[in-house]
Amino acid sequence: MARRKARAPEEFSLSFLDVICCGFGAIILLLMITKTVQPQIIEASTVNLEGKLAALQAQVFELRGDTKILNRDLNAKQEQLSEDEERIAILRGKMASAKSRYDSLQVQTSSSSAISGQLAIAKQTLTQEQKRLLGTQHQSKNQLIGGIPVDSEYIIFIIDTSGSMYSYAWERVLEEVEATLSIYPEVKGIQVMNDMGQYMFSSYRGKWIPDTPGRRRAIIQNLRSWNVFSNSSPVEGIKAAISTFARSGKKISIYVFGDEFTGPSIEEVINTVDRLNRPDANGNRPVRIHAVGFPVQFMRAPNLQTTGIRFATLMRELTHRNGGTFVALNDFR
Repeated sequence: MARRKARAPEEFSLSFLDVICCGFGAIILLLMITKTVQPQIIEASTVNLEGKLAALQAQVFELRGDTKILNRDLNAKQEQLSEDEERIAILRGKMASAKSRYDSLQVQTSSSSAISGQLAIAKQTLTQEQKRLLGTQHQSKNQLIGGIPVDSEYIIFIIDTSGSMYSYAWERVLEEVEATLSIYPEVKGIQVMNDMGQYMFSSYRGKWIPDTPGRRRAIIQNLRSWNVFSNSSPVEGIKAAISTFARSGKKISIYVFGDEFTGPSIEEVINTVDRLNRPDANGNRPVRIHAVGFPVQFMRAPNLQTTGIRFATLMRELTHRNGGTFVALNDFR
């Protein structure tokens, strides 16, 4: 019996095909799952982030609204505070006025002999030029303004035009200027400058204003609205006045009207004026310096009165060294 030929081994068995099919199937299944799930995750993440962004934007809008309300409330509080501070300043001014009236009553009760003695110390005789103008028989009934001698032939006003003076003391400034002019029936020349050395009348820069009734009226009229820049320090005006107008043989008086000194050094100012206004062999200086202090700064709290105190200190020393008088007003009336 003939033998059967042996069968050649199969290159791919059924089991091997099953394994291959299952592997491809698994890969295809994974790809299908991945492509199906991934867009859902991205979509969900996008929706979540958009929700958070919308919530944050809503919070920003809410905070902006709250900020506007808070700013409006803050402005209202600040306006109320400013009004309260203004009322406090007015009350302090009234209190200072009442105190000054009380002090005046106390002074009036002092003996008349003491008052006469004080006036005798400040009193000075008329110059030869004034005697020529007024007559040898003339007897002045008022040679003093608050104890200030008025024996000069030329007068210069140096007026602080700062906001504090213009806002609170300007009416009293006008009164004091008029009072000062009234006790000089006639002089050779007048000049008006602010504390920065700026001239009221630019056409008379470096020159004397002729003393006429019309010029006096013009000075008062222009002074009512003369609100030019000032650094609240009379030093520049004093130095400019002495340097420009001081001449040997002329009797000149400077009247400084102010309320504060904001400069760095009182001693430096005194030394500078000493150099500019040197005394002659008899000890007389070319320019006499007087000053009137207005109590504007003393309406404020004690810790804010420093510049007012420094003005009084400077003017008291300057007037003493330069043959003048310092008068400190108690109120604005």
